[in-house]
Amino acid sequence: MARGFNKVILMGNLARDPEVRYTTSNQAVAKLSVAVNRVSRGKDGEVLEQVDFIPVVVFGSQAENCERYLRKGRPVLVEGRLQVRSYETGSGERRWVTEVVAQSVTFLGSRRDNSDLDDVAVSSVDKKRVGSLREKDFGDEFPMDFSEVSPDADEEGEIDIPF
Repeated sequence: MARGFNKVILMGNLARDPEVRYTTSNQAVAKLSVAVNRVSRGKDGEVLEQVDFIPVVVFGSQAENCERYLRKGRPVLVEGRLQVRSYETGSGERRWVTEVVAQSVTFLGSRRDNSDLDDVAVSSVDKKRVGSLREKDFGDEFPMDFSEVSPDADEEGEIDIPF
């Protein structure tokens, strides 16, 4: 029998804020809904834009990070697998659910896209460093060794870059 292959890659925007719950073993489980646009042509040739809302489930510390840093509208890249499961409702009805179980969630866009979280994600010291880098005019030759740019570099020339 041949081995199967189940891989899903989605890129879209969150349709709502992540919803996090915890299992009885205290593992975080986040439910996301990723809106993915697709374009097609109608019978008369007009361009139609449609949106699919794909349910995604994220486990563990990554689920907690999603709750902490993601908000409705934020762009994300999700890699995972497709899962179909069933459950029984309280009235004894069998329901089927198809969802993506995320193996990784990459936060796309910039922190400026999420200005309401900016103060939480970046300290004021880090903001000063980023601002000072942007203000300098390096032209086409941006230095690769950040110890040349910042006096905050440690003995080995290492600097904590906030982006």
